[in-house]
Amino acid sequence: MSEWTLQEHSTGELVVNVSGQEWKDACQKAFRKAAKNVTVPGFRKGNVPDKILHRYISDEQVRYEAVEANANDWLRKALDEHDLTPIDRPMLDFRNMNEESVDVVFTVTVEPEVTLGEYKGLKYELGEINVTDEDVDKEIDSLRERYADMETVEEAAQDGDTVNIDYEGVKDDVPFDGGTAQGYDLRLGSGSFIPGFEEQLIGAVAGESRDLNLTFPEDYHSEELAGAAVVFHVKVNEVKRKSVPELDDDFAKDLSYPGVETVEDLRKYLRERLETSRRNEAEREADDAFFAKVSEVGTIDLPDIMIQSETEEMLYQFENQIAQYGMDPGQYLKMIGQDEETLKESYRETAEKNVRLRLVLQAIAKAEGLTASDEEVEEELQNLASSYGMELDRVKQAVDLRLVKKDIINRKASDLVKEAASRD
Repeated sequence: MSEWTLQEHSTGELVVNVSGQEWKDACQKAFRKAAKNVTVPGFRKGNVPDKILHRYISDEQVRYEAVEANANDWLRKALDEHDLTPIDRPMLDFRNMNEESVDVVFTVTVEPEVTLGEYKGLKYELGEINVTDEDVDKEIDSLRERYADMETVEEAAQDGDTVNIDYEGVKDDVPFDGGTAQGYDLRLGSGSFIPGFEEQLIGAVAGESRDLNLTFPEDYHSEELAGAAVVFHVKVNEVKRKSVPELDDDFAKDLSYPGVETVEDLRKYLRERLETSRRNEAEREADDAFFAKVSEVGTIDLPDIMIQSETEEMLYQFENQIAQYGMDPGQYLKMIGQDEETLKESYRETAEKNVRLRLVLQAIAKAEGLTASDEEVEEELQNLASSYGMELDRVKQAVDLRLVKKDIINRKASDLVKEAASRD
Protein backbone atom coordinates (compact mmCIF):
# COMPACT_ATOMS: atom_id res chain seq x y z
CA MET A 1 0.00 0.00 0.00
CA SER A 2 1.33 3.43 -0.88
CA GLU A 3 0.22 7.06 -0.61
CA TRP A 4 1.33 10.04 -2.75
CA THR A 5 1.21 13.61 -1.40
CA LEU A 6 2.27 16.43 -3.72
CA GLN A 7 3.94 19.34 -1.95
CA GLU A 8 5.75 22.47 -3.20
CA HIS A 9 7.80 22.85 -6.39
CA SER A 10 6.57 19.55 -7.88
CA THR A 11 8.12 17.61 -5.00
CA GLY A 12 6.13 15.23 -2.87
CA GLU A 13 6.21 12.30 -0.48
CA LEU A 14 5.57 8.78 -1.70
CA VAL A 15 5.00 6.66 1.41
CA VAL A 16 5.07 2.89 0.98
CA ASN A 17 3.76 0.90 3.94
CA VAL A 18 5.33 -2.55 4.07
CA SER A 19 3.81 -4.91 6.62
CA GLY A 20 2.69 -8.44 7.31
CA GLN A 21 4.33 -11.34 5.55
CA GLU A 22 6.08 -9.11 3.00
CA TRP A 23 7.94 -7.28 5.76
CA LYS A 24 8.74 -10.50 7.63
CA ASP A 25 10.11 -12.10 4.45
CA ALA A 26 12.24 -9.03 3.69
CA CYS A 27 13.67 -9.03 7.22
CA GLN A 28 14.31 -12.77 7.16
CA LYS A 29 16.18 -12.47 3.87
CA ALA A 30 18.24 -9.58 5.26
CA PHE A 31 18.99 -11.63 8.38
CA ARG A 32 20.19 -14.62 6.31
CA LYS A 33 22.43 -12.34 4.22
CA ALA A 34 23.97 -10.75 7.30
CA ALA A 35 24.48 -14.18 8.89
CA LYS A 36 26.85 -15.21 6.09
CA ASN A 37 29.37 -12.62 7.25
CA VAL A 38 29.23 -13.39 10.98
CA THR A 39 32.15 -15.22 12.54
CA VAL A 40 31.43 -16.99 15.86
CA PRO A 41 34.22 -18.84 17.66
CA GLY A 42 33.62 -22.60 17.63
CA PHE A 43 31.25 -22.51 14.64
CA ARG A 44 31.82 -22.67 10.91
CA LYS A 45 30.33 -19.82 8.87
CA GLY A 46 26.83 -20.69 7.81
CA ASN A 47 26.36 -23.24 10.61
CA VAL A 48 25.72 -20.89 13.51
CA PRO A 49 22.30 -21.40 15.18
CA ASP A 50 19.88 -18.48 14.78
CA LYS A 51 19.59 -18.08 18.55
CA ILE A 52 23.31 -17.35 18.77
CA LEU A 53 23.34 -15.22 15.57
CA HIS A 54 20.80 -12.86 17.11
CA ARG A 55 23.40 -11.94 19.72
CA TYR A 56 25.65 -10.66 16.89
CA ILE A 57 23.04 -9.23 14.51
CA SER A 58 20.68 -6.63 15.92
CA ASP A 59 17.05 -6.36 14.84
CA GLU A 60 17.70 -2.74 13.89
CA GLN A 61 20.54 -3.74 11.54
CA VAL A 62 18.34 -6.37 9.89
CA ARG A 63 15.50 -3.91 9.32
CA TYR A 64 17.84 -1.25 7.88
CA GLU A 65 19.28 -3.78 5.47
CA ALA A 66 15.81 -5.06 4.53
CA VAL A 67 14.81 -1.54 3.53
CA GLU A 68 18.03 -0.94 1.59
CA ALA A 69 17.72 -4.24 -0.28
CA ASN A 70 14.08 -3.78 -1.31
CA ALA A 71 13.69 0.00 -1.65
CA ASN A 72 14.05 0.07 -5.45
CA ASP A 73 11.40 -2.62 -5.97
CA TRP A 74 8.99 -0.92 -3.60
CA LEU A 75 9.63 2.43 -5.28
CA ARG A 76 9.05 1.05 -8.79
CA LYS A 77 5.71 -0.51 -7.83
CA ALA A 78 4.54 2.66 -6.08
CA LEU A 79 5.51 4.86 -9.04
CA ASP A 80 3.51 2.62 -11.35
CA GLU A 81 0.57 2.64 -8.93
CA HIS A 82 0.38 6.46 -8.98
CA ASP A 83 1.61 6.87 -12.60
CA LEU A 84 4.54 9.04 -11.51
CA THR A 85 7.73 9.76 -13.48
CA PRO A 86 10.58 11.11 -11.34
CA ILE A 87 12.76 13.82 -12.90
CA ASP A 88 15.49 13.42 -10.29
CA ARG A 89 16.83 10.62 -8.10
CA PRO A 90 14.32 10.08 -5.24
CA MET A 91 15.57 10.51 -1.66
CA LEU A 92 15.03 7.56 0.69
CA ASP A 93 13.95 7.68 4.33
CA PHE A 94 11.76 5.57 6.65
CA ARG A 95 9.72 5.92 9.79
CA ASN A 96 7.62 3.83 12.18
CA MET A 97 9.96 0.89 11.68
CA ASN A 98 9.25 -2.06 13.97
CA GLU A 99 8.79 -5.80 13.94
CA GLU A 100 5.40 -5.60 12.24
CA SER A 101 5.89 -2.94 9.53
CA VAL A 102 7.76 0.05 8.18
CA ASP A 103 6.80 3.21 6.31
CA VAL A 104 9.36 3.69 3.54
CA VAL A 105 9.36 7.35 2.52
CA PHE A 106 10.57 8.54 -0.88
CA THR A 107 10.90 12.24 -1.62
CA VAL A 108 10.15 12.44 -5.32
CA THR A 109 10.37 15.35 -7.74
CA VAL A 110 8.01 14.93 -10.69
CA GLU A 111 7.12 16.91 -13.77
CA PRO A 112 5.05 19.90 -12.64
CA GLU A 113 1.37 20.37 -13.31
CA VAL A 114 0.57 22.86 -16.06
CA THR A 115 -2.45 25.12 -15.88
CA LEU A 116 -3.30 25.90 -19.50
CA GLY A 117 -4.62 29.17 -20.83
CA GLU A 118 -6.02 29.68 -24.34
CA TYR A 119 -3.66 28.08 -26.81
CA LYS A 120 -5.73 28.28 -29.98
CA GLY A 121 -5.90 31.42 -32.09
CA LEU A 122 -2.48 32.76 -31.05
CA LYS A 123 -0.99 35.24 -33.52
CA TYR A 124 1.44 33.76 -36.05
CA GLU A 125 3.35 36.56 -37.80
CA LEU A 126 5.39 35.72 -40.88
CA GLY A 127 7.74 38.49 -41.94
CA GLU A 128 7.69 39.94 -45.45
CA ILE A 129 9.73 38.05 -48.03
CA ASN A 130 11.26 40.36 -50.63
CA VAL A 131 14.02 39.71 -53.16
CA THR A 132 15.17 42.66 -55.27
CA ASP A 133 17.08 42.83 -58.55
CA GLU A 134 20.05 44.12 -56.56
CA ASP A 135 19.95 40.98 -54.39
CA VAL A 136 20.08 38.82 -57.52
CA ASP A 137 22.96 40.91 -58.91
CA LYS A 138 24.92 40.36 -55.68
CA GLU A 139 24.41 36.61 -55.97
CA ILE A 140 25.66 36.68 -59.55
CA ASP A 141 28.69 38.77 -58.60
CA SER A 142 29.46 36.32 -55.81
CA LEU A 143 29.28 33.42 -58.28
CA ARG A 144 31.58 35.17 -60.73
CA GLU A 145 34.08 35.83 -57.93
CA ARG A 146 33.89 32.19 -56.87
CA TYR A 147 34.65 30.93 -60.37
CA ALA A 148 37.33 33.52 -61.11
CA ASP A 149 40.74 32.31 -62.27
CA MET A 150 44.03 33.59 -60.89
CA GLU A 151 46.28 34.82 -63.70
CA THR A 152 49.92 35.87 -63.49
CA VAL A 153 50.39 39.49 -64.58
CA GLU A 154 53.53 41.41 -65.46
CA GLU A 155 52.12 44.57 -63.90
CA ALA A 156 52.61 46.33 -60.58
CA ALA A 157 50.64 44.78 -57.71
CA GLN A 158 47.32 46.42 -56.89
CA ASP A 159 45.06 46.22 -53.86
CA GLY A 160 43.23 42.89 -54.15
CA ASP A 161 46.03 41.17 -56.09
CA THR A 162 47.82 38.13 -54.69
CA VAL A 163 51.58 38.29 -54.42
CA ASN A 164 53.76 35.23 -53.95
CA ILE A 165 56.61 36.27 -51.66
CA ASP A 166 59.66 35.13 -49.74
CA TYR A 167 60.21 37.13 -46.56
CA GLU A 168 62.42 37.33 -43.51
CA GLY A 169 61.69 39.49 -40.49
CA VAL A 170 64.55 40.83 -38.37
CA LYS A 171 64.68 42.73 -35.10
CA ASP A 172 67.98 44.50 -34.45
CA ASP A 173 69.32 42.61 -37.50
CA VAL A 174 68.48 39.24 -35.89
CA PRO A 175 65.74 37.03 -37.44
CA PHE A 176 62.86 36.38 -35.03
CA ASP A 177 60.74 33.25 -34.63
CA GLY A 178 57.80 32.99 -37.02
CA GLY A 179 59.03 35.82 -39.21
CA THR A 180 60.34 33.83 -42.17
CA ALA A 181 58.57 32.03 -45.05
CA GLN A 182 59.16 30.98 -48.65
CA GLY A 183 56.62 31.02 -51.48
CA TYR A 184 53.83 32.55 -49.40
CA ASP A 185 50.67 33.70 -51.22
CA LEU A 186 49.39 36.96 -49.73
CA ARG A 187 46.28 38.77 -50.91
CA LEU A 188 46.90 42.49 -50.58
CA GLY A 189 44.17 44.12 -48.55
CA SER A 190 43.32 40.95 -46.61
CA GLY A 191 44.71 42.32 -43.33
CA SER A 192 46.56 39.03 -42.75
CA PHE A 193 49.82 40.72 -41.73
CA ILE A 194 50.60 43.54 -39.31
CA PRO A 195 49.56 47.07 -40.39
CA GLY A 196 51.71 48.50 -43.16
CA PHE A 197 53.06 45.21 -44.51
CA GLU A 198 50.54 44.74 -47.31
CA GLU A 199 50.26 48.44 -48.09
CA GLN A 200 54.04 48.70 -48.72
CA LEU A 201 53.85 45.93 -51.33
CA ILE A 202 51.35 47.77 -53.53
CA GLY A 203 53.19 48.81 -56.70
CA ALA A 204 55.78 46.03 -56.47
CA VAL A 205 56.49 43.88 -59.54
CA ALA A 206 57.67 40.28 -59.91
CA GLY A 207 61.41 39.95 -59.16
CA GLU A 208 61.52 43.09 -56.99
CA SER A 209 62.90 43.09 -53.44
CA ARG A 210 61.76 45.53 -50.76
CA ASP A 211 62.69 46.24 -47.17
CA LEU A 212 59.60 47.02 -45.11
CA ASN A 213 60.21 49.08 -41.97
CA LEU A 214 57.35 48.30 -39.59
CA THR A 215 56.34 48.37 -35.94
CA PHE A 216 54.38 45.58 -34.29
CA PRO A 217 51.18 46.63 -32.48
CA GLU A 218 51.52 47.26 -28.75
CA ASP A 219 48.93 44.55 -28.03
CA TYR A 220 50.63 41.90 -30.22
CA HIS A 221 50.35 38.43 -28.66
CA SER A 222 54.15 37.91 -28.55
CA GLU A 223 55.67 39.84 -25.65
CA GLU A 224 59.05 39.93 -27.44
CA LEU A 225 57.59 41.62 -30.53
CA ALA A 226 54.81 43.79 -29.03
CA GLY A 227 55.61 47.41 -29.96
CA ALA A 228 58.95 46.40 -31.52
CA ALA A 229 60.46 48.09 -34.61
CA VAL A 230 61.40 45.45 -37.23
CA VAL A 231 62.42 45.13 -40.85
CA PHE A 232 60.96 42.59 -43.27
CA HIS A 233 63.19 41.70 -46.25
CA VAL A 234 60.68 40.74 -48.94
CA LYS A 235 61.16 39.36 -52.44
CA VAL A 236 58.15 39.33 -54.78
CA ASN A 237 58.19 36.15 -56.88
CA GLU A 238 54.89 36.59 -58.71
CA VAL A 239 51.89 38.91 -59.00
CA LYS A 240 48.52 37.23 -59.60
CA ARG A 241 45.20 38.87 -60.37
CA LYS A 242 41.68 37.52 -60.44
CA SER A 243 40.13 37.10 -63.87
CA VAL A 244 36.37 37.21 -63.36
CA PRO A 245 34.35 35.36 -66.03
CA GLU A 246 32.02 37.34 -68.28
CA LEU A 247 28.34 37.18 -67.45
CA ASP A 248 26.99 35.44 -70.53
CA ASP A 249 24.96 32.38 -71.46
CA ASP A 250 28.08 30.17 -71.50
CA PHE A 251 28.87 31.11 -67.91
CA ALA A 252 25.25 30.48 -66.86
CA LYS A 253 25.22 27.07 -68.56
CA ASP A 254 28.61 26.03 -67.08
CA LEU A 255 27.18 26.41 -63.56
CA SER A 256 25.11 23.23 -64.23
CA TYR A 257 22.09 24.43 -62.29
CA PRO A 258 18.94 22.50 -63.24
CA GLY A 259 17.07 24.15 -66.11
CA VAL A 260 19.62 26.98 -66.47
CA GLU A 261 20.76 27.60 -70.06
CA THR A 262 20.86 31.41 -70.27
CA VAL A 263 21.56 34.46 -68.10
CA GLU A 264 17.82 35.03 -67.78
CA ASP A 265 17.38 31.43 -66.60
CA LEU A 266 20.14 32.04 -64.06
CA ARG A 267 18.48 35.19 -62.73
CA LYS A 268 15.17 33.35 -62.36
CA TYR A 269 16.83 30.39 -60.66
CA LEU A 270 18.76 32.58 -58.21
CA ARG A 271 15.68 34.67 -57.40
CA GLU A 272 13.66 31.54 -56.59
CA ARG A 273 16.52 30.16 -54.48
CA LEU A 274 16.81 33.42 -52.55
CA GLU A 275 13.05 33.53 -52.03
CA THR A 276 13.08 29.96 -50.71
CA SER A 277 16.01 30.70 -48.40
CA ARG A 278 14.43 33.88 -47.05
CA ARG A 279 11.06 32.20 -46.65
CA ASN A 280 12.68 29.42 -44.62
CA GLU A 281 14.50 31.98 -42.48
CA ALA A 282 11.30 33.99 -42.01
CA GLU A 283 9.42 30.85 -41.01
CA ARG A 284 12.13 29.92 -38.49
CA GLU A 285 11.93 33.37 -36.94
CA ALA A 286 8.11 33.26 -36.97
CA ASP A 287 8.14 29.80 -35.37
CA ASP A 288 10.52 30.96 -32.63
CA ALA A 289 8.33 33.97 -31.84
CA PHE A 290 5.12 31.94 -32.02
CA PHE A 291 6.27 29.10 -29.78
CA ALA A 292 7.63 31.63 -27.29
CA LYS A 293 3.99 32.73 -26.99
CA VAL A 294 2.83 29.11 -26.71
CA SER A 295 5.21 28.50 -23.80
CA GLU A 296 3.59 31.41 -21.95
CA VAL A 297 0.02 30.05 -22.10
CA GLY A 298 0.79 27.66 -19.25
CA THR A 299 1.26 28.51 -15.59
CA ILE A 300 4.02 26.25 -14.27
CA ASP A 301 5.87 25.99 -10.95
CA LEU A 302 9.06 24.91 -12.67
CA PRO A 303 11.54 22.84 -10.59
CA ASP A 304 15.11 24.09 -10.90
CA ILE A 305 16.36 20.54 -11.48
CA MET A 306 14.60 20.48 -14.87
CA ILE A 307 16.42 23.65 -15.96
CA GLN A 308 19.71 22.22 -14.71
CA SER A 309 19.15 18.96 -16.65
CA GLU A 310 18.32 20.85 -19.85
CA THR A 311 21.41 23.02 -19.39
CA GLU A 312 23.56 19.91 -18.97
CA GLU A 313 22.08 18.47 -22.16
CA MET A 314 22.86 21.67 -24.07
CA LEU A 315 26.44 21.56 -22.76
CA TYR A 316 26.73 17.91 -23.84
CA GLN A 317 25.55 18.80 -27.35
CA PHE A 318 28.04 21.68 -27.52
CA GLU A 319 30.95 19.47 -26.44
CA ASN A 320 29.98 16.81 -29.01
CA GLN A 321 29.83 19.41 -31.76
CA ILE A 322 33.27 20.81 -30.87
CA ALA A 323 34.73 17.30 -30.66
CA GLN A 324 33.43 16.55 -34.18
CA TYR A 325 35.72 19.32 -35.44
CA GLY A 326 38.67 17.60 -33.78
CA MET A 327 38.97 20.16 -30.99
CA ASP A 328 39.13 19.72 -27.24
CA PRO A 329 36.06 21.47 -25.69
CA GLY A 330 38.06 22.69 -22.68
CA GLN A 331 40.76 24.24 -24.85
CA TYR A 332 38.14 25.81 -27.12
CA LEU A 333 36.46 27.44 -24.12
CA LYS A 334 39.82 28.90 -23.05
CA MET A 335 40.31 30.30 -26.55
CA ILE A 336 37.01 32.19 -26.38
CA GLY A 337 37.63 33.33 -22.81
CA GLN A 338 34.97 31.19 -21.12
CA ASP A 339 34.74 28.20 -18.81
CA GLU A 340 32.13 25.49 -18.38
CA GLU A 341 30.23 27.29 -15.62
CA THR A 342 29.89 30.59 -17.48
CA LEU A 343 28.79 28.72 -20.61
CA LYS A 344 26.14 26.82 -18.65
CA GLU A 345 24.93 30.07 -17.13
CA SER A 346 24.60 31.57 -20.62
CA TYR A 347 22.45 28.57 -21.59
CA ARG A 348 20.11 28.88 -18.63
CA GLU A 349 17.54 31.27 -20.13
CA THR A 350 17.20 29.19 -23.30
CA ALA A 351 17.06 26.00 -21.23
CA GLU A 352 14.16 27.36 -19.18
CA LYS A 353 12.27 28.35 -22.34
CA ASN A 354 12.83 24.89 -23.84
CA VAL A 355 11.53 23.13 -20.73
CA ARG A 356 8.49 25.41 -20.43
CA LEU A 357 7.53 24.86 -24.06
CA ARG A 358 7.95 21.10 -23.76
CA LEU A 359 5.72 20.96 -20.68
CA VAL A 360 3.06 23.18 -22.24
CA LEU A 361 2.97 21.04 -25.38
CA GLN A 362 2.62 17.92 -23.22
CA ALA A 363 -0.30 19.54 -21.41
CA ILE A 364 -1.93 20.51 -24.71
CA ALA A 365 -1.46 16.96 -26.00
CA LYS A 366 -3.13 15.62 -22.87
CA ALA A 367 -5.99 18.10 -23.15
CA GLU A 368 -6.52 17.17 -26.80
CA GLY A 369 -6.16 13.43 -26.20
CA LEU A 370 -3.23 13.11 -28.61
CA THR A 371 -1.49 9.73 -28.78
CA ALA A 372 1.30 7.98 -30.68
CA SER A 373 0.33 4.82 -32.54
CA ASP A 374 2.56 1.76 -32.82
CA GLU A 375 2.96 2.53 -36.53
CA GLU A 376 4.11 6.08 -35.79
CA VAL A 377 6.61 4.84 -33.20
CA GLU A 378 7.95 2.27 -35.67
CA GLU A 379 8.33 4.96 -38.35
CA GLU A 380 10.17 7.22 -35.90
CA LEU A 381 12.54 4.39 -34.98
CA GLN A 382 13.17 3.72 -38.67
CA ASN A 383 14.04 7.40 -39.17
CA LEU A 384 16.45 7.29 -36.23
CA ALA A 385 18.10 4.17 -37.61
CA SER A 386 18.57 5.86 -41.00
CA SER A 387 19.89 9.07 -39.46
CA TYR A 388 22.52 7.30 -37.35
CA GLY A 389 23.29 4.49 -39.80
CA MET A 390 22.31 1.85 -37.25
CA GLU A 391 20.38 -1.39 -37.41
CA LEU A 392 16.75 -0.99 -36.33
CA ASP A 393 17.09 -3.61 -33.57
CA ARG A 394 20.05 -1.73 -32.08
CA VAL A 395 18.06 1.51 -32.08
CA LYS A 396 15.18 -0.21 -30.29
CA GLN A 397 17.58 -1.42 -27.61
CA ALA A 398 19.24 1.97 -27.22
CA VAL A 399 16.25 4.32 -26.99
CA ASP A 400 13.59 4.83 -24.35
CA LEU A 401 10.28 4.17 -26.13
CA ARG A 402 8.44 6.42 -23.68
CA LEU A 403 10.58 9.37 -24.78
CA VAL A 404 10.06 8.48 -28.45
CA LYS A 405 6.29 8.52 -27.90
CA LYS A 406 6.56 11.84 -26.03
CA ASP A 407 8.44 13.40 -28.94
CA ILE A 408 5.80 12.25 -31.44
CA ILE A 409 2.94 13.49 -29.29
CA ASN A 410 4.64 16.85 -28.67
CA ARG A 411 5.13 17.31 -32.42
CA LYS A 412 1.42 16.66 -32.91
CA ALA A 413 0.61 19.26 -30.25
CA SER A 414 3.00 21.68 -31.95
CA ASP A 415 1.29 21.14 -35.32
CA LEU A 416 -2.13 21.52 -33.72
CA VAL A 417 -1.49 24.94 -32.17
CA LYS A 418 0.26 26.16 -35.31
CA GLU A 419 -2.66 25.12 -37.52
CA ALA A 420 -5.07 26.81 -35.09
CA ALA A 421 -3.08 30.06 -35.09
CA SER A 422 -4.38 33.41 -36.30
CA ARG A 423 -2.55 34.65 -39.40
CA ASP A 424 -4.45 37.86 -40.14
